[in-house]
Amino acid sequence: MDKWVILIAGSVISVAAVSVVLIGWLRHRQGLLLTGTVLAALGLLFLVGGWLLIADPRSGLTEAIKTGGLAGGAVVALYALWLNDRKRRAEEDRNEHDRERVSDERFARSVEMLGNEAEQVRIGALYALAGLAKTRADYTQTVLDILCSYLRRPFTHKSFDRRSDDPHRHHEQDAAADRERQVRETAQRLIYDLLPSKDATGPAYDLDLTGAHIEYLELVDRRVGKLIARYTNFYGITRWNGAEFTGEVLLTSAEFRGRAELHHAKFRGGISLLDAKCDRELNIRHALIEKWVDLRVHAPQIQHEELSFGKLDRQRLPENWRIEDDKLVTS
Repeated sequence: MDKWVILIAGSVISVAAVSVVLIGWLRHRQGLLLTGTVLAALGLLFLVGGWLLIADPRSGLTEAIKTGGLAGGAVVALYALWLNDRKRRAEEDRNEHDRERVSDERFARSVEMLGNEAEQVRIGALYALAGLAKTRADYTQTVLDILCSYLRRPFTHKSFDRRSDDPHRHHEQDAAADRERQVRETAQRLIYDLLPSKDATGPAYDLDLTGAHIEYLELVDRRVGKLIARYTNFYGITRWNGAEFTGEVLLTSAEFRGRAELHHAKFRGGISLLDAKCDRELNIRHALIEKWVDLRVHAPQIQHEELSFGKLDRQRLPENWRIEDDKLVTS
């Protein structure tokens, strides 16, 4: 009879332990979880010990207590493991929070330093932002937006009045403008570095260069999301050959004061060259344009051999141009 009392007592204690653990779990009460664990260990001690005494009458009380104690100890050990894992995850969350806080502070300081009068400080701030984007992918688009915003700042240079590909364009340049040019060239290089390769996986990032004055913008073999460059002035040779644009490319009223190399590029979201002007040739050989196109551009020469098109929802072409079998035909 005593054996059954032990077994029943163990059952009652185990049920109580489960109830306490559930309440503690739902209410997030650490004390109740600990109490439930102790009760569960005690319940298993009685349950296993009582069951052993009933199933094997030859086993003594000492053996029953030892076996039940092992079962109860296993519960306590599991609770300890869970508690350590919980503490570990809490520590990792705190460390991640600290890293985010440091990153946010670093970001804020770098943005603030972009307004510094010394170009060395501004260049350092640009590199700090780029470094942050490389370590924190969620900052990449924001950093690219800031770099583009910096390039949209008003800027002029005496060399802009000369032919942008003239080898003597550095003659009699203004020193302050030349130093600012170095900062802007750094911003352009960092944009190129932060953009993924066209063969890479992951997100494509947008660029907004509306109204900017940019020299030798290079996007060769890079993958870009949406590119907005309305009323933008491109100086020197603009090299976008081999690039892939997954979003729209809007170049309305842009001016290319040098060659525009867009050959072998893929414009997945469409492209507008409406009222864009090219001082030199526009090269779009072997390019692919999908969704929609507006090629009403002003250029002395357009190289368009093997220019192909995907399914187009709308198209605007110069006079005597037409699309047949996804190929451009001129007459």
